[in-house]
Amino acid sequence: MEFESLPISTQWLLDSIGETSRSAINAVYLVVCPNTQNKGTGFVLKSGLLVTNWHVVEHCKAEDVVAISSKGKQHFFNRLIVDQHRDLALLEPSTPLHGGLSIRHRFDIGIGAQVSTWGYPLGYDGPAPVLTMGYLSGFVSREAPSVKHFVVNAAFNPGNSGGPLLVAGEDAVIGVVVSKHAPISPWLLSIMKALENQRSGFMYTATDSQGNTKAFTEAQLVAEVLWYFRKMTQVVLGEAIAGDELVTFLTANNIPIR
Repeated sequence: MEFESLPISTQWLLDSIGETSRSAINAVYLVVCPNTQNKGTGFVLKSGLLVTNWHVVEHCKAEDVVAISSKGKQHFFNRLIVDQHRDLALLEPSTPLHGGLSIRHRFDIGIGAQVSTWGYPLGYDGPAPVLTMGYLSGFVSREAPSVKHFVVNAAFNPGNSGGPLLVAGEDAVIGVVVSKHAPISPWLLSIMKALENQRSGFMYTATDSQGNTKAFTEAQLVAEVLWYFRKMTQVVLGEAIAGDELVTFLTANNIPIR
């Protein structure tokens, strides 16, 4: 049987969907940097390179990054190319990755078009990615000079960052998931940052699942909890870097567009 050696959850997923979605699932990876404990999503292009967001691999070297496929296999990398301005990153694998996605030739997607992404939202570690569906709602310009983003009415969450944005029913990339909207006023943001920077007072030492320890002041503990709940806020509106920004990034680095 074709999927006999796959993790059972991946086999169930592949058995329940069509060929187009199968190619997307096989191209999507959980991206982890153990040094920073950052986690996100990435996807392989036809060129064999893996795309993700820069903020997913920020402060990481190529050799620090691990990508885990829907088959549960780990893959490693020997080169990292980043564009901090566009929040994009390319990883060159140490061994070839096959079955990548193509980039859509045109990005003139109409408002109201149904779109989707496969990825690994916060608290979910696979092995198979999960589907998020939504609608193209608008456009927004980020940074200066301008970077084009799609606004999507969908539940993008931390961990979905770096996933491919697709027109529903297609497997050609139209964008890269980058963020969700979680509005916060400037004064609340300044309060949380002030708490985070308070280094005196009652101290507490926490231990993570890998046995690493970190000391917090009482104020920093409060900030940590507030930041966590802000990340978990479910505002069903997110953004994706538009596909033409990805094409510009690839072209600037002499990566073939297929």
